[in-house]
Amino acid sequence: MGPLTGYRVVELAGLGPAPFAGMMLSDMGAEILRIERADTSGPSLFQNSNHDIMARGRRSVAIDLKMAEGVDTALELIDQADGLIEGFRPGVMERLGLGPMICLKRNPKLVFGRMTGWGQDGPLANSAGHDINYIALSGVLHAIGRAGSNPVPPLNLVGDFGGGGMFLAFGMVCALLEAARSGRGQVVDAAMVDGISTLMAMIHGLLAQGLWRDERAANFLDTACHYYDTYECADGKFVAVGAIEPKFYKNLLQALDLADDPQAASQLEPADWPALKEKFAAIFRTRSRNEWCEILEGYDACFSPVLSLGEAYYHPHIKARGTFLYEKDLIQPAPAPRFSRTPAQVQGPPVVPGSHTIQTLTDWGFKAEKVQHLLTKGAVLQWQKDS
Repeated sequence: MGPLTGYRVVELAGLGPAPFAGMMLSDMGAEILRIERADTSGPSLFQNSNHDIMARGRRSVAIDLKMAEGVDTALELIDQADGLIEGFRPGVMERLGLGPMICLKRNPKLVFGRMTGWGQDGPLANSAGHDINYIALSGVLHAIGRAGSNPVPPLNLVGDFGGGGMFLAFGMVCALLEAARSGRGQVVDAAMVDGISTLMAMIHGLLAQGLWRDERAANFLDTACHYYDTYECADGKFVAVGAIEPKFYKNLLQALDLADDPQAASQLEPADWPALKEKFAAIFRTRSRNEWCEILEGYDACFSPVLSLGEAYYHPHIKARGTFLYEKDLIQPAPAPRFSRTPAQVQGPPVVPGSHTIQTLTDWGFKAEKVQHLLTKGAVLQWQKDS
C-alpha cells in the first residue's frame, strides 16, 4: 500500500545509516532484499536480531561474497532490482566485484546508493570515522554544548541518521523518480559531511547575516538565552521551554508570574540573558515537573516536560497519534511521514540474517536445482532455528 510499492531494492547489510535508509524505504512499501555477507569459516552469521528495529520489513539472504558463485548470485539479484544501497568504505564494492560500473552495465536503470561518512572522494575518503568525527569536522559539534563545557555529541542522530540515512533515502527516491523518466540509473553519493552541512543551512544563513556567533552557548538556540532551554524542577526532573515568538514569551511570563518584571520584558537583550536564566531556574525549582505541566499546559507558551524514552511511549499525545507500535516485547517507532491515500506500514518484524535465502532466491527466479547447488557449495546459507 505504501507509495514505494512495486520498487525492489537490494541492501548490502551494514551498520547504522544504510540500514536506517533501508528501513525507511521498506516502511514506504519498497521490497527490500538484504544480502548478508556469509563467511562459513568465520563466527556464526546467525544470531537473534528480534529487537534490531532498523532490520524490520526485509527479507534476508546470506551469500558468501568471497566465492565467485556468491558474487554471481548477488549480481543476478541486483540485475532485477531498481536500486541498491551499500554503506562500505570507497572501493570495497569494487573489490567484491559489485561496483557501480559492473552493476550499471548489467542493469542500466539501477540506482546505486552509496553511504559513507566522508564521501567517495576527497582527502579523507578512505579514512575511518564515526558520527562524532563527521559532525566535528563539519562544524556542528563545536556549536552544541553548554558554556564553559566540552562540545556535547547529540547521540548519533545528526551524522548517522539525519545527515546520513535520511539523505541516502531521499537521494534514492529522487534518483528512482528520474530513472522512471529517463530509463537510466546513476550513482547516489550520500556523504554524512554533506548531509550534516545541509542540515545546518539555517545556521549558516544566520552566521552570514551576522545574527549568529560562531561559538558555543552564545545564541538564542544553543542554551544561551533564558526562553529556549531546559530547567530542573523540584523533583529533579526537567521541563523545556522554547518561547521564541513574543506572544509565546508573554504567555510564559504570565505563567511564571513575571509579567510585570521589567527585566524580563527585554526578551532579546543578550546582556540580560544570564540573570533571567537564573531567575527562571529559581522559579522552576519551586515545583515538580508534573505541577509545572498542570500550570503551563494550559498556556500557549511552547512548553513541554522532558520525558525519558520510556515515559514518551505513553504520553497521551504520542499514543493518540500512534507514533509508536506496541508489541509485548518490542516498542518501535511507526513509519513516518504519513500518507492520506497510500499509507506506509511496517512490512514485517526485524529480520534474522539468512532466514529467507531459499524462498527469496526461488521467488526471484532461481531454479530449485540451482538453489540447492549454491547451498551445497556454501555460496549461500539458509538460517535454521537451531543454528
